[in-house]
Amino acid sequence: MDEELKCPVCGSLFKDPILLPCSHNICLACARNIIVQTPEGETPPHGSSSRASGTSDYDYLDMDKMSMYSETDSGYGSYTPCLKSPNGVRVFPPSMVGGGGGGGGVHRQHCSITCPLCHRSVSVDERGLKGFPRNRLVESIVSRYQQSRAAAAVKCQLCDRNPVEATVFCEQCDVFYCAPCQQRCHPSRGPLAKHRLVPPSQAASAASAAARAGAAQQPPTQHPPATARKPATCAEHEAENFSIYCMNCKVPVCAKCMEEGKHAKHDVKPLAVMWKQHKCQLSQALNGVSDKAKDAKEFLVQLKNMLQQIQSGVEFEACLVAQCDSLIEALTRQKAKLLTKVTKEKEYKQKVVRDQITHCTMKLRQTTGMMEFCLEVIKENDPSGFLQISDALVKRVSSSQDQWVKGALEPKVGPEFDLTLSTDALLQTILQLDFCQNKVDSSPSVPAAPLLQLEKCCTRNNSATLAWRVTAPTGSPIEGYVLELDDGNGGQYREVYVGKETVCTVDGLHFNSSYNARVKAYNGIGVGAYSKTVVLKTSDVAWFTFDPTSAHRDIVLTNENLTVSCNSYDDRVVLGTAAFSKGVHYWEVCIDRYDNHPDPAFGVARINTLKDTMLGKDDKAWAMYVDNNRSWFMHNNSHTNRAEGGISKGTTVGILLDLTQRTLTFFINKEQHGPTAFESLEGVFMPAVSLNRNVQVTILTGLEVPKTIKQ
Repeated sequence: MDEELKCPVCGSLFKDPILLPCSHNICLACARNIIVQTPEGETPPHGSSSRASGTSDYDYLDMDKMSMYSETDSGYGSYTPCLKSPNGVRVFPPSMVGGGGGGGGVHRQHCSITCPLCHRSVSVDERGLKGFPRNRLVESIVSRYQQSRAAAAVKCQLCDRNPVEATVFCEQCDVFYCAPCQQRCHPSRGPLAKHRLVPPSQAASAASAAARAGAAQQPPTQHPPATARKPATCAEHEAENFSIYCMNCKVPVCAKCMEEGKHAKHDVKPLAVMWKQHKCQLSQALNGVSDKAKDAKEFLVQLKNMLQQIQSGVEFEACLVAQCDSLIEALTRQKAKLLTKVTKEKEYKQKVVRDQITHCTMKLRQTTGMMEFCLEVIKENDPSGFLQISDALVKRVSSSQDQWVKGALEPKVGPEFDLTLSTDALLQTILQLDFCQNKVDSSPSVPAAPLLQLEKCCTRNNSATLAWRVTAPTGSPIEGYVLELDDGNGGQYREVYVGKETVCTVDGLHFNSSYNARVKAYNGIGVGAYSKTVVLKTSDVAWFTFDPTSAHRDIVLTNENLTVSCNSYDDRVVLGTAAFSKGVHYWEVCIDRYDNHPDPAFGVARINTLKDTMLGKDDKAWAMYVDNNRSWFMHNNSHTNRAEGGISKGTTVGILLDLTQRTLTFFINKEQHGPTAFESLEGVFMPAVSLNRNVQVTILTGLEVPKTIKQ
């Protein structure tokens, strides 16, 4: 809408716009600049006198002659030089009348103004520019546009230098903050945690937002008080408001115009009726324009796709270079991978040999020391003393001899590398690399199978990232891709992504599972073939942290979200970032601080469990709460299986979630605490902790599952 609100003369937003008979608008000040004054019967001189006048703010860039015909019945017609405004349209500057026009008498001046857009001229009567109605509607729209633009540019009020754009607004402090200043000066904890932070666009009003931001950055200045916009009044009867619409002249008029003006015998209708009728007509017209605009957008997309296809044809040489570079890059990456394998193999062999040297040296030292001791014992002449220790020594010697079993003095690895690299076939393929002479069918067809980029496909924790590319262009542009994964057990495939992107990350997979993935493309013709299948294995154990997005606002997370504490005396819940529905998972929580014997709770919960009460109070959490002496299991506010033994600073609480057996078991300091706490668990569970301000804990993940479980 920006261009609709700019004056065609000065190129700036309209200021006091007036409406010309041709329905175009210009600023009042710009109209004064381009008004033309000419004595009746004379033709204005050419550009030399106009340039000498100095009455226009614009340079005369285009001096071609434009015919200017009056819309009135005066029959006036003349030629005048034109120039170009900052918007690029022709405008007509004021012209000074020369002194050699036939006689020295004073000539009556004829004033006219030419529209800079359609170049239609209209005479100016004795009222001057006041005879043109002021376009209050455009003026109002410009005012709202300026306010919205000012509100969108609200700056931070606490930045010392070069204020940046504000990201939040505190309704209690009445201050705009950028992200760094909000973290530094208005953290979401302590007394400030209850303040309401909203986006700048949701502040009380855009105008007040701009005023506050401007007041923080500029010294105070005196401004006249704002006045409400007056109702539109008649140009001929300034004391009268518009109330009637003239059907003949198609303009709003006042009551006096009907009584004594030129509209007395014209057909008229109430202004409100015609206002609604014309609004309806404009809305209907906009529907048609909207359809055309939609067609134009689709046509532009079609043209851009065509341009891309043309560029892919004319840049064949660049494509060839890119393909060769891709082969070289792939070979370089593969070389690095092979070298990494060799390095790992070498390090493994070195470690095995060093460990064997260390182990053998220690055993040899023990054996040698025992031998020397036995020799010294044999030298003793005290029979009773000898017999006191002889049996034990004989057993030790026999046991030491048993340690040197067969294979103990043989190397566990050899110096040779059992790795063989065959490059003959690849080298032959490279030598045979050439252009295909196949005739390309340019007719539209379904897309070819995408090529999975294995070097970019990877897994992290229980997330998998896949990337692919198009192998060959088709006559019809590709509209999107479909990515499918199986269930991690070799079951049926299911769609996990449909869209235009060529990179996708899938979260929430099962841990310690192997997933098969494939992708296909589709266009307006149909669906193409699947790509080759790639196998992605998720992490064996779960690595996760506490989740700040779902935690209660009184929860405080530190140490990269591994450590949690609380600002409230009441229990508050925080969940982990991992979700489990399959497999066996074990993690521990270390008690960093424990004051005044509170009873924190540890366990698992659904994502929608209550966050403002102890874990296990509702039916969406399964927990063990424990103090310094005893513990209880709790689910849906039901307390069971009281067990002796509590926690203190330094204690570790272990949680074992076995979704194979569908059980939940707890441990304290590596020992199982009580019987199996809960059975018949089904669904998706997230690690959970509830605590108050007397407790601080740190979560430990990626741990092996304990071996001994008692029922």
